Amino acid sequence: MVYTLITANRNYSSWSLRPWVLMKALDIEFTEEIFCFSTPAENYANFKALSPNAMVPCLHDGDTIIWDSLAIIEYLAEHHDGVWPEEKVARAWARSSTAEMHGGFSALRTICPMNIGVRAKIYENVDSNCSVTNDYQPALDQRQVAALNANIRRINELWCDGLTRFGGPWLAGENFSAVDAFYAPVVYRFRTFGLRAEGPAKAWMQAMLEHPAMIAWEQQALAETWREQAHEDEIMAIALITEDHRAS
Repeated sequence: MVYTLITANRNYSSWSLRPWVLMKALDIEFTEEIFCFSTPAENYANFKALSPNAMVPCLHDGDTIIWDSLAIIEYLAEHHDGVWPEEKVARAWARSSTAEMHGGFSALRTICPMNIGVRAKIYENVDSNCSVTNDYQPALDQRQVAALNANIRRINELWCDGLTRFGGPWLAGENFSAVDAFYAPVVYRFRTFGLRAEGPAKAWMQAMLEHPAMIAWEQQALAETWREQAHEDEIMAIALITEDHRAS
């Protein structure tokens, strides 16, 4: 039986991207159902019919339903090779780094929402050295800026650690795995807001953007004409939109 993956739209839905890009990269066959974000009440009613927590992503394997992106990854790992690295140390690192992404980096998530089709300049800028400049009227207070800077530093540290320790070109070694998929939305966030990947992390980020599965997701995102106003307002509250590559 072929899996069914329930996702939200392409441009905004960072959690949906994770299992989708992994399954595509590993050639795991699945069909999908896509829902656009709407009002919270509509979201709940629509998603609750398919997912126990009324959220995406959700994977259906016949009568078995798996919700939450990390649970989906672990379920797939029980049935398919390549989800995690084969080598023990690399696998432990990949699992730890994936869990850190799943439960952490709240400043980056909050301040820099995923919006694949646009490029934006944060009013209170964060430069390549993770220090603040004041070219614009600040939309973030110093505590928020410090938290965002700390997230950027840690992400660069983590990416460079994996690439250096396991030899690349992917975060945990020679093959694309779940840890790469889990940081895929961060790649788009870094690009959208002009955040810097340093050293070997820069090459990895470019490789991610050029991966066929990522290209396929982005092409679908750019083709979407539907907009969710709350997400649009969220980004405009903290950043100046400098480019918009989405279909009108």
